[in-house]
Amino acid sequence: MTVVVSDTSSLNYLVMIGEIAILPRLYDKVLIPSEVLAELEDSGTPSEVLQWVRSRPGWLEVRRVDIHDGGTALNQLDGGERAAILLAQRESDMLLIIDDAAGRAEANRRNIPNTGTLGVLRAAAIRRFVDLPTALTRLAATNFRAPASLLADLLADDLKRKRHGDK
Repeated sequence: MTVVVSDTSSLNYLVMIGEIAILPRLYDKVLIPSEVLAELEDSGTPSEVLQWVRSRPGWLEVRRVDIHDGGTALNQLDGGERAAILLAQRESDMLLIIDDAAGRAEANRRNIPNTGTLGVLRAAAIRRFVDLPTALTRLAATNFRAPASLLADLLADDLKRKRHGDK
């Protein structure tokens, strides 16, 4: 069984672009700390995300984490990121899905394997669960930001894989 931990942003973006269903196809279970659930339920959250989180799927599991146990290095991060890192650290060899650059740097410092929304979309595209160019176009219509060179590299790799039938 493949279990991952997710921060808020990837869940938000995958719901917003209509690709949240790729998570249970890639992973059997997605764990989120209660702080991430609170962020997903915040009044400023997009309506489609609020609607999704109110009818949470069975593959999404909420866990409690003491965010005060992480040390001062985590103080620069918001509560959801801190809790997601601590939850991933508490589990062994747990992949963390997190977009925030400072959060990813801290996860790397703690030797927590991690990826972000783009990594999830790439993994889904490799398995032919999603059309990467379409997903990236939808993602660009949100407030998601990534370097143009990174997006171009992902699209070039996707095209190469499609032409050669490689994974």
